[in-house]
Amino acid sequence: MSAAVSATGIRAGTPSLPARWIGDGWTVTKRNLIKIKRSPDMIIFAVLQPIMFVLLFSQVYGGSIAVAGTDYTQFLMAGIFAQTVVFGSTFSGSAMAQDLKEGIIDRFRTLPMSPSAVLIGRTNADLALNAISMVIMMGTGLLVGWRVNTTPGRFLAAIALLLLFSYAFSWVMALLGMSVRSPETINNASFMILFPITFISNAFVQSSNLPGPLQTFADWNPVSALVQAVRELFGNLGTAPVPDTWPMQNAVATVLIGAVVMLVIFVPLAVRKFESISSR
Repeated sequence: MSAAVSATGIRAGTPSLPARWIGDGWTVTKRNLIKIKRSPDMIIFAVLQPIMFVLLFSQVYGGSIAVAGTDYTQFLMAGIFAQTVVFGSTFSGSAMAQDLKEGIIDRFRTLPMSPSAVLIGRTNADLALNAISMVIMMGTGLLVGWRVNTTPGRFLAAIALLLLFSYAFSWVMALLGMSVRSPETINNASFMILFPITFISNAFVQSSNLPGPLQTFADWNPVSALVQAVRELFGNLGTAPVPDTWPMQNAVATVLIGAVVMLVIFVPLAVRKFESISSR
């Protein structure tokens, strides 16, 4: 007996469009999480660099870098957290470029799934990887003297803000990964973006110590706003002066607005790019 058909023309028992979309996204997310589980070196290298930065800046350079109003280790960790999640977002770009090269995207194209499911699964998996990196980085920070001086609610808000920014930025990198010709190119292309926004910021030094044009760039840098917001929420700001610019004075709002803008702009662009590649 054939399945009953409703007044809308949909067969009874057939999942709705949102349900199929969520299911497809979760299926691809599981595929990428299993891939990470089977490649522990991905996690090792994802956290090794930030751990080296923590040890280098806090133990080697910490005594030579003066920060007004707070201890340098307390000042540093928010910058390391921000750098970790921003750099971790590049996995979306490199993974998409690699899947395109290996023909994985062509295999997904033959399946009855939403085109955006591949991108959702990729960015969700990278969000999980960033969360793991965050836990390891916090443990490293505690070992070198970093402490959280705030309420549990504000602590969780800081973590949520870091992961939200990383998730939004991963869509930028996914679009970039689909726009380059090879996986090797994505590393050079991404670092041309990542190094200026992470190092010309307040992540490692106070922006007031930077030369005029660089100070202006740092004060309006979205990564600086992320670092500033996390310092405030973790209670690591102390009595350090806050630059008199809107992003620094309203750091949490700036990060939320920036994340929403990135999602609104780059999610449709990435999906459209994926569909154009899949239709070749």
